[in-house]
Amino acid sequence: MVDISEAADRLANLLAVSDVELARLDLDDLLVKLLDRVRSALVTDTAAVLLRDPGTDYVVARAACGLEEEVRQGVRIALGHGFAGSIAARKEPVRLTRVDATTVTNPILWETGIQVMLGVPLLSGTDVIGVLHVGRLSAEPFTDDDVEVLQMAGERIASAIVASRLAISAAAANLLERSLQPARLPMLPGLQFAARYVPAEGRAVGGDWYDAFALPSGNLWLVTGDVAGHGIDAAVVMGRVRSALRAYALLDESPERVLELTDRKVKHFEIGTMVTLACAVAQPPYDRVRICTAGHAPPVLVAPGEPGRLIELPVGPPLGVVAGATRTAADLDWPAGAVLLFYTDGLVERRDADLGVRLDQLARLTPAEHPEIVCARVMHEMIRNDVVHDDVAVLAARRLP
Repeated sequence: MVDISEAADRLANLLAVSDVELARLDLDDLLVKLLDRVRSALVTDTAAVLLRDPGTDYVVARAACGLEEEVRQGVRIALGHGFAGSIAARKEPVRLTRVDATTVTNPILWETGIQVMLGVPLLSGTDVIGVLHVGRLSAEPFTDDDVEVLQMAGERIASAIVASRLAISAAAANLLERSLQPARLPMLPGLQFAARYVPAEGRAVGGDWYDAFALPSGNLWLVTGDVAGHGIDAAVVMGRVRSALRAYALLDESPERVLELTDRKVKHFEIGTMVTLACAVAQPPYDRVRICTAGHAPPVLVAPGEPGRLIELPVGPPLGVVAGATRTAADLDWPAGAVLLFYTDGLVERRDADLGVRLDQLARLTPAEHPEIVCARVMHEMIRNDVVHDDVAVLAARRLP
């Protein structure tokens, strides 16, 4: 039996894993390090962590000391089944005084010679994120004090897992932000481009994007889009939608046909996703442009010496909402010196302001200037010092005079 005060003293080291260590170790190395301390504190022969597989009702072996084959074999246990599955489903500790095929579903546990086991749930708030269990090759049973000690360890391990996941998510978001926005805008004779992307306050990346690219045919595509949702999940879907649209654009089809094909992809493979989007296609010498939208705010067109105006376009549903939706587009002149401005709703939508008023304001203040001046102006005038709760993407393109 383990003395509770002695075990608590031993756990002081475990509970003192520093932020420096947390930053230096990846999650698997960190878990092994913590498990080794748990095993020492409770005088056990094995220790293992199984983590909840996101979006499923399974826990999967992630790290182990003395049961490394669980991880190597990718042991996967359904919630409510077996030892680990019962702990996860019940959200409470479980003790076993006999380990065999009648008490556990994983044969590794009894083949290893484990006689007694103790497990606790790993919780983040009220959500189960995994299971921590330990075992002994002797028949010495686990006591109430052992349960208390393992729960203390489980709390620390759960917090370390959450912190590590947040760090991983932030790093992944930064990589996504850099990879999913164009590294460089096109360099085409007679055209100038500029863009801005700012994630919502407090988030590193989201589902908004802009894109500008030229095809082998010379056709120019201008795109802004917005995947419903926030954070890294929306950014991942955004990357897939952006890639699909680029691939269909290579067919040199009309923008409405490309949106129909992309819509089919979203509806079939991105179930439950909604995407708004505006795109334009111009052929050399780029004096005419064909524009199609899917539930997205209309672009702004401003010609030299004229006030800016919102382009009147056919209204189409967002992607992923209506199966088999037929898209329509509109053609318009792109005069020399004129600017086309595409944007996402984070630029114009505010909880305490009328959207129509904000759209009219954007059209009025957009100048027929170099696109860098355009982007700087609209970001300054439309955002100022507001706390923006949605991502902002802006793309400006100008035909040289």
